[in-house]
Amino acid sequence: MSTFSIKPITTADEQAAFIAVPAYVYRDNPHWVAPIESSIAKQFAAENSFFQYGKLQQFLAYQGDQPVGRVVAAVNDRLIEREGISIGLIGFFECIDNIEIGQALLNAAADWLQQQGMTHARGPIDLSTHNNCCFLVDGFDSDPMLMMPYNPQYYLDIMEANGWQKAKDAYAYDLPLDHPLPNSFERGYKIAQKAGITFRSIHTKGEAFDQDCRQIYELFTTAFAHNWSSSARTEEEFMFEARELQTLVDTDIFVIAEDPKKDSDNKMVGFFMALPDYNIALKQVKGKLNIFGILKFLWYRRKIDQARVLAICTLPEYSRRMVALAVVYLGMKGGTEKKRPYKRSELSWVYEDNMRSRNIIESTGATIYKTYRIYEKALT
Repeated sequence: MSTFSIKPITTADEQAAFIAVPAYVYRDNPHWVAPIESSIAKQFAAENSFFQYGKLQQFLAYQGDQPVGRVVAAVNDRLIEREGISIGLIGFFECIDNIEIGQALLNAAADWLQQQGMTHARGPIDLSTHNNCCFLVDGFDSDPMLMMPYNPQYYLDIMEANGWQKAKDAYAYDLPLDHPLPNSFERGYKIAQKAGITFRSIHTKGEAFDQDCRQIYELFTTAFAHNWSSSARTEEEFMFEARELQTLVDTDIFVIAEDPKKDSDNKMVGFFMALPDYNIALKQVKGKLNIFGILKFLWYRRKIDQARVLAICTLPEYSRRMVALAVVYLGMKGGTEKKRPYKRSELSWVYEDNMRSRNIIESTGATIYKTYRIYEKALT
């Protein structure tokens, strides 16, 4: 039996220790990419809009004076309202390879959730599925792409030994870009053009960027309104997240489809959202964007030769006009005709039962190369 203790976080020093846990857990892992520590800290700041509709408790595991694990238990009222059950969340889980400590952390989170009246728990979800979520199930032998999770394989053993069961899997697809897309994508683009659909890159500056993001928010909210375990975001929350990513956009791989015949205030009908895989540069930063970290990031970003496709979104009524195929065609074309073209892309993540999206992705020739999982557990 190992000697350890589990403590709820109550002080600034404990908060700093919480942020530092992953660096200790992954200190010998060659594939882990440290998240920016200041971004993680913001999620626990009083200004985070989550606290307008939710509450949380952070826990730390210690061996002696060394923090060796962490977890967050959270209640997201928006998710409870949507699903109609008292379901809490666990997230931000990290732990050394010690099943006793891992289970003690999960038990502490579950006990707190029960005290809040929760009857079920789901995770890992960092406050909402709009943030980091899922455990990696297979594909441990390569680095994660931008904003994708990574974890040791033994996390799965800790969860299952604690009584957690699979709720849903999600997939990441790999698409080498050394071959053109099937002809059906170009044909889809031509059909969309003949139907009057126009295409352009996202604007990246000033009010034009804000206007694009507001329309993306409306389209995203409409198209993904029924996504499993997804809680609603306000426009303000979405705009804050968009501005965080504004300087990372590559306009060659962020395509917007418009229907000029629609009302001028709501003419966006689809988009292809991809970002360069900045994890290639962030891996060198090691979670710290101080002056030295910024210089490293600027140097290594020149080596980025792959991208992640985050979303392919079109209004359902435009499916016959082939808007989805058209934006994929233009996005992939934009990424491979650059002066320094992307060599591969990841399309992620997509739930296992989202066959509409999976069919589009698989028709490109992409294949599943990583699987992710969200678990659930009854607390009564």
